[in-house]
Amino acid sequence: MDDMPNMSPPPKGDLTNTTYGTMMMSSSLTWGKDVIILFPKWPNNNLGMYVLALFFIFLLAVAIEVLSVLPKHRPAAKPYLSLLGQTGVHTFRTGLAYLVMLSVMSFNIGILVAAVAGHALGFFIVKVRDHGQHPDSPEPKV
Repeated sequence: MDDMPNMSPPPKGDLTNTTYGTMMMSSSLTWGKDVIILFPKWPNNNLGMYVLALFFIFLLAVAIEVLSVLPKHRPAAKPYLSLLGQTGVHTFRTGLAYLVMLSVMSFNIGILVAAVAGHALGFFIVKVRDHGQHPDSPEPKV
């Protein structure tokens, strides 16, 4: 009986499990740099690394939106090569989307805001680029 670990919950506000030496995740939204994002010991309670993580998640979300607009399938001598390229880009984009989703599942408000802001900017970039590519659309009046 003495060999069994203490299974009582940690005190409120303490996310460190001293029995196993690991950090437990919160199941409610929290704010702060004390979080685990994607990899163990990252950002490791370091403010600089936390800001880098926010920027990284922001860029991943922008990339997801930009990659969501694939060029139209062009008839080519080997259409399977074109489809294979599009499949590769789609697979890569899906992998990035899962990374962002896992990051948001850290329940950190900063990460959530960075992901949503990145998706918003990426969507804006795609729409601005798309708006300029329609030759038959009238010029916007300023």
